[in-house]
Amino acid sequence: MRKIERQMIKAIQDNKDWKSGNTQVITLCNMGNFVSFVYLHDNHIATVTDDSVRVYDGGWQSNTTKSRLNAICDAFCVSGEGIFQKNFEWFIHKFVGQAGTSKVYNVEPFVNGYTFA
Repeated sequence: MRKIERQMIKAIQDNKDWKSGNTQVITLCNMGNFVSFVYLHDNHIATVTDDSVRVYDGGWQSNTTKSRLNAICDAFCVSGEGIFQKNFEWFIHKFVGQAGTSKVYNVEPFVNGYTFA
């Protein structure tokens, strides 16, 4: 994970506004519930709440966008969940259950607004 991504995660965990280079976190509080909005090049790429992560490509399915989203998934989603690319197309890797000691995942096409809960 890149230094800027570690700083981004820390800001989200601390419910703080933060900006460095091309990445920004804006955190709002409504009646004790915090919501963090993550931006890359001023494009909204994620919304993080206490119990969910909603992801967007911000109009750019770039390696940087994917890296920021996967850093967020690594910190706030089930281990192994995230976004990957195959043949220039993005996909969601989503935890769906447990089979014995093995985790079971589904692969779905990436859609803006997909929610990991």
